[in-house]
Amino acid sequence: MAIGVVAGIVLAAIVAAIGLFKLMWRVAEPNEALVISGSTHKTEGVGQGMGFRIVTGRGTLVLPGVQAVRKLSLDLNETQLSVDCVTHQGIPLRVKGVVIFKVGDDLVSIANAARRFLDQQKMMPERVHIVFAGHLRSIVGGLTVEDMIRDREKLTGQTRMACGTEMEKLGLIVDSLQIHEIEDPTGYIKNLAMPHAAAVQRDARIAQAEANRLATEAEQAAFARMAEATRDSEILQAGYQAERDKAAATARQAGPLSEAAARQEVVVQETRVAELEAHRREQQLQADVRKPADAAAYETRTRAEAERDARISAAQAKAKETELAAAAEATRVTTAATADATATEARGLAQAKATRATGEAEAAATQARGLAEAESAKARGLAEAEAIKARAAALAENQEAVVAQQLAENWPAIVEAGAGAFGNVEHMVLLNGAEGMSEMFAKALTMGGTGLGVARQLLASMGQAPAGGSAGPAVNGRVPIREE
Repeated sequence: MAIGVVAGIVLAAIVAAIGLFKLMWRVAEPNEALVISGSTHKTEGVGQGMGFRIVTGRGTLVLPGVQAVRKLSLDLNETQLSVDCVTHQGIPLRVKGVVIFKVGDDLVSIANAARRFLDQQKMMPERVHIVFAGHLRSIVGGLTVEDMIRDREKLTGQTRMACGTEMEKLGLIVDSLQIHEIEDPTGYIKNLAMPHAAAVQRDARIAQAEANRLATEAEQAAFARMAEATRDSEILQAGYQAERDKAAATARQAGPLSEAAARQEVVVQETRVAELEAHRREQQLQADVRKPADAAAYETRTRAEAERDARISAAQAKAKETELAAAAEATRVTTAATADATATEARGLAQAKATRATGEAEAAATQARGLAEAESAKARGLAEAEAIKARAAALAENQEAVVAQQLAENWPAIVEAGAGAFGNVEHMVLLNGAEGMSEMFAKALTMGGTGLGVARQLLASMGQAPAGGSAGPAVNGRVPIREE
């Protein structure tokens, strides 16, 4: 029984030891690293006093309650890039791509990643996106759209190189960086491709047109060869047919041709006989008629030519004489006409000058008379205007004096008019003798004073009219005065 108890205790101890061992033993998977903290460890290549231990790909003992074990994933991670950038040309673009990264396999990278992402491993894609977005904007800002399109590898390489140092500090390595798409909201890339697309379309159309032309030329050449062969065949057939027709016609015309040939020979012989007869007759005419006629004609012609030459010589001499006489007369007439023309021109110039001088003198005199008359008329008008102005001023200042002056100037005429009343009296009876005569003459002489009084009254009434009221129209020679 004691043995059984001892065996049970030993077995329990063994089970407890196994359970404790399993509790303390930790194994790192191939895609993870164990970060054991709680004691000072020396890790090769990392340094001393790090405060934690890194275990990858093997197992290790961990003291529960004393040491803490956490896992850091070494799996691949990816982050999608969608970055708004501006190129060196000032053109906005959106660069889309993907970054595949992981924690480095070396202890330094694991240590750096553990310090930064041990409890924030889900934040790795966001942090990596921020790093790549900043560097991508900087790199795109130094490139043109053409550079990015033609050499994406250059953009990828510069981006990885720029982010390498920062990713190393984070303990991360980039397995792959791919630029998937470059979006162009302004349409610059599309417009950039349009000339090339147009050139490709143009070349395609040119190539198609050239192919059509070559095909058409080949077809037309084939048609031409077919037509040529048809023509040659028809020509040969026509030639053969013509030869057959000729042979048939020759056979049909053999008899008539023989008869015609015989008849032709007869006509030829007859024609030759006629020609010989005509020649004989011509020779006879030459001897009997033409030779004597030619001799007579030659004689007549010779005499006529001699008479003609004599008449021509006489006519030429007469014409020469007439020409010389006409030339002399023309010279005389020309000289006389020149002299007459010169004299006429001189007389015309003299008359023109005299007429011009006379006209200028008359014009000057007329102008002077006109100016004198104008000045005289102007002076008379000014004098009359001054006189009227003076009378008006005097009348305005002293009406009585003006009237008295006018009466005084016309006093003799007034007295003569007053005395004219006695001119028609044949007999005058005076009752009081000389005294009566004196009174009569005194009344006649004082008629001027009475006229002066009447004039004064009229002037007074004219002076009061504007003040008292306007005068009405004259009725029976009297001027009524309007009363208010």
